[in-house]
This record gives sequence, structure tokens and C-alpha cells, in this order.
Amino acid sequence: MRIGTRVVLATLPMTVALLLPATAWAWPRLDPGDPFTMTVDDVACRSGRATVTLRNVTRQLARYDLRADGRTVASGSIPARKTVVKQVRVRRGSRAEIEAYSVAEHNPDTLIDSTDIENDCPWGHHLDRLPFTGPPVDLMAKLATAGGLVIMGGVLWWYGWIWPRSAP
Repeated sequence: MRIGTRVVLATLPMTVALLLPATAWAWPRLDPGDPFTMTVDDVACRSGRATVTLRNVTRQLARYDLRADGRTVASGSIPARKTVVKQVRVRRGSRAEIEAYSVAEHNPDTLIDSTDIENDCPWGHHLDRLPFTGPPVDLMAKLATAGGLVIMGGVLWWYGWIWPRSAP
């Protein structure tokens, strides 16, 4: 293959991405029909809660239903162009799927946004050091190997004493 052909083939994906910017976005940031947006902050380690911000982007009242792992945590309405902040509890060492639904009277609930969040905060009060849980595993493995080698050496020493003997 010629060098010119290689250069064209190498630059082709980048050229297509630059010329067609609409195809470069995998997921739109906001659906034009969505009445509000949802952002979720990380879990606060002291309280074990995540802050969920619902922002109304329309000029009319928007009703919402906020769910964590399928159960309703909060519901209500957001005034036009205003923001509502809610706290969602996430147990230590577990995950939660937080979903925001738009609620209409005669229509089924519409999923606006969904986010998985994990509470990976350290446990206990002494965060600077880990508790003592015994000797390290690699030390115990080395000691067991050394003990096995000593026993095997003793067996070979004993067998070396009795094997080359001849019968009288």
C-alpha cells in the first residue's frame, strides 16, 4: 500500500468526525421535550446522603417523582425556571440507582434521567490507619514453605542413610 493511501485511511475517521459534528455526540445533553434536568453529587461521607438537584427548564410548573432503587424518595412540583434540591440516603458499601420521572395526569410517568451512585466512604473513625488483622499472608506462606523444605530435607537425609546399604 502506498504512503498516500495510508495517510488518507488514517485521517478518514477524524475528518468524518469533524465534518459531521452531530454524529460525534453519543447521547444528547438535554432532550428538548424534557421539563427538567437532574444532577447528582457524590455521597457525603458524614451523612451518607447524595444531593440530587432537579432544575426546571420550562416556563411552566413541572411535577416530578424521585426514586431510589425503585421506591419513591420524594415527589412534588418544581416552579418554572426554579431548582429543587433533595437528599437521597445511600447505605454504606452499597449502590443505588436514582431515577427522576416526569409525572403527568393522564400519561404514564416518563423517565427523565437515571444515575447509579455508590457509597464507597471508608468506615470507622480512624481513617488514617487500618486495623490489625494478623500477620501478613505472604509471611505465613514463606514460613510454611520453609517448614516443608526442612521436613523434606530430613526425609531425604534419612532415606540417604538407609538406601545405599547392601544386605549382609
